[in-house]
Amino acid sequence: MSRIGKKPIPIPKGVKVEKTNGILKVSGPKGELSTKVHPRIEVEITTDNVLVKRKSDSRMDKTLHGLWRSLINNMIIGVSQGYSKKLEIVGIGYRAELKGKALVLYLGYSHPIIFIPPDGVKIEVPQPTNIIVSGIDKQLVGQVAAKIRSFRPPEPYKGKGIRYEGEVIRMKAGKAAGK
Repeated sequence: MSRIGKKPIPIPKGVKVEKTNGILKVSGPKGELSTKVHPRIEVEITTDNVLVKRKSDSRMDKTLHGLWRSLINNMIIGVSQGYSKKLEIVGIGYRAELKGKALVLYLGYSHPIIFIPPDGVKIEVPQPTNIIVSGIDKQLVGQVAAKIRSFRPPEPYKGKGIRYEGEVIRMKAGKAAGK
């Protein structure tokens, strides 16, 4: 058995999980998520737990077992608590602001970068150098945060750019001074 896959997933209060025709639907106070379950995976729903089972002990089924347990757990956490990623902007003159729903980034280029987030993702800018990306879909929140970071990733000499909160940038030494 997969160590991750065999753990039952607890269903918190206010969250409803239902499976119809191979589609798993999870709804809670923050919203609703649904996904098509892999045909080699079986999902059992009880009153307070969700159990993920595999059809055989083949190598492929073992990998899918742990994966689907984690995906369903992420959906349940997403609709009950939500996910957020924090980004920091480091550099003189680098800043962010919200104009309506669009995120406008000034990152040292000759033009501002305008980023419109997809549906299901909320972006906040509490300070010009901090960005908070939040939503109920863990994968989508991470994808949007990675896209924003890719506009100006941290460079290794001074550390200027957009980084995740708490991310450690490996710094390089500059050129040695000549004689």
